[in-house]
Amino acid sequence: MDWPRLGARPLFCPRNFVWNSIYDDQQYTTKYALIGSGGAHDREIDVSDGVNECGLAVQKLTFTNGSELVTEPGAGKVHLAPFELSFYLLANYRSVQDIVDHIEEIELMADKHSLKKYGHSELHFAACDSTGRNIVIEPVTSPIEIIENPLGILTNSNHFDRQIERLGKYLDFTPAFLNHAVPLNAPRVTTGNVSGKSIPPGSYSPGSRFIRAAYLKERIDLPQTENEAVDNCWHILDSVNVPKSQEHQPTYSVYRAAVCCESLNYYYQPYHAKSVVRIQLTPELMASNQLKFFDVKDRIQFVDI
Repeated sequence: MDWPRLGARPLFCPRNFVWNSIYDDQQYTTKYALIGSGGAHDREIDVSDGVNECGLAVQKLTFTNGSELVTEPGAGKVHLAPFELSFYLLANYRSVQDIVDHIEEIELMADKHSLKKYGHSELHFAACDSTGRNIVIEPVTSPIEIIENPLGILTNSNHFDRQIERLGKYLDFTPAFLNHAVPLNAPRVTTGNVSGKSIPPGSYSPGSRFIRAAYLKERIDLPQTENEAVDNCWHILDSVNVPKSQEHQPTYSVYRAAVCCESLNYYYQPYHAKSVVRIQLTPELMASNQLKFFDVKDRIQFVDI
């Protein structure tokens, strides 16, 4: 997650938590408990990424020059500020299919009629669940567009299909991928053949990071355990982690996170820390009715031996 400064910390949100949309002050109540990263403001919870008790995981990402927000609210729709969608999805749906079945009920609103101005908030979203299904959620049309994503990689770039097309310069896709017939939980969507292919670019542009992450994900040793999977995630994220360099760019990778949709573990590491925090959405935690934020120190520490 790239921001000018760290603005989110790990949190737990219980079932039956009441919150109000910043768009129209409409009140909502969560169906499902969740853990993730975010912050509280304006009688709502702004969740950047997380997983709910059903094993549905959602993340929001910047979507530069991509969003087409709704100006005039439609009758009978759920009207949200764009940055509220990740929290709303985690709080209300059990699976990717549940999102697909209900996405037409939701409109992401421009701030023309909002009670509080929030500008032209440009975001798109990734969602996956324990079936292995992975989708991209893009507010480029009305209703919101859903794109199947068996590759499992998403960055800030718009035009997802164009990103996939560019990736063909670096990797060979399997016939199943090209025919939109990849089975769930397929570990690879490319053949492994890189003969004659280009070398992935090294810049920190969203397009370059997309290519590097996809390239490494397709070639890294397949994990056999959850610990190995998290280790893989961190090594892949090393290739796209943006160092703090305020003289050259305002944002840097303020934290990295991962979830396991089966165990309901959430892994979190702020920029300066060198150890990873693990929080599990246990039955005991889900029994709580209190919103909880976890204090994780964003500082480097050493173990002396």
